[in-house]
Amino acid sequence: MRTVSGIQPTGNLHLGNYLGAIKNWVKMQDEGECLFFLADLHAITVHNDPAELAANCREMVAALVAAGVDPEKSILFNQARVPAHAELAWMLICNTPMGWLDRMTQFKEKSGKHKQRASLGLYGYPVLQAADVLVYQATHVPVGEDQKQHLELARDIASKFNSDTGTETFVLPEPFIGKTAARIMSLRDGNAKRSKSDPSDLSRINMSDDDETIARKFKKAKTDPEPLPDNMADLADRPEARNLIGIYAALADQSQDAVLAEYAGKGFGDFKPALADLAVSKLSPIRQRFEELRKDQTAIDAILRDGSEKASVMARPTVEAAYAALGLLRN
Repeated sequence: MRTVSGIQPTGNLHLGNYLGAIKNWVKMQDEGECLFFLADLHAITVHNDPAELAANCREMVAALVAAGVDPEKSILFNQARVPAHAELAWMLICNTPMGWLDRMTQFKEKSGKHKQRASLGLYGYPVLQAADVLVYQATHVPVGEDQKQHLELARDIASKFNSDTGTETFVLPEPFIGKTAARIMSLRDGNAKRSKSDPSDLSRINMSDDDETIARKFKKAKTDPEPLPDNMADLADRPEARNLIGIYAALADQSQDAVLAEYAGKGFGDFKPALADLAVSKLSPIRQRFEELRKDQTAIDAILRDGSEKASVMARPTVEAAYAALGLLRN
């Protein structure tokens, strides 16, 4: 099994990133061949401060390694160091119907009311995502509910390219659904996905938050006055309660039903302090390691350089095969 997955270089992990993807990345390292990348080429589809983007990439490397991603077991790199991503993306763009991209929901969400001012890169973002995966002949891609549409597009693009060129240039990747992945919502609104862009910092737990801040955010998390039930079905209409139970279960590596069995009948006055203590115990060591790693830019750049060299070697045969399939002269 060869898996490929990327993450936006925001400079810091959120609890949602960690519980939704990174914990699974760490487990996957021992189950197959893994490539993890910082999606810096995706980041420039919207305006970015160059110095901030570079700093964010390095800080994200520190955060990922602190959270358990091991550069000795996995290949960790940033897109911009591997030109094959951009090369293949252009070949795929030339083979992807605009109608397919018109159906993608992410462009509509990100461009909002300013569609005419959005970049062509933002519109073609899903094709670069397809290239990110196809260039390594990935067999599996870790996906959440919000990314399934993009993987389906990648498979369609690969199938069309193979069919149009009469070749078998690309493997069609399958979705990989991690057993422990959790969908973490905002602490201020259980129906809203947690986001760095939320104006309230209380809506999310940053992996760099100190112990006191983590505890305070959980204690201020929005809840309801009802006690906790003994089964998840009774939380169907209680999104904030359901979110906090999910976070506890993911941090404790327990089932949600097991958590409810322990806290059934208790109120959030009992549950939120327990959740805060659990979160601090799990995140504090990661934060301490992150603070150590982020100070060593030389070591971080070495990780990226080594990872990109390995990734480039793996990607090159696919890019050359795509050039040949299209009749583009290279020699």
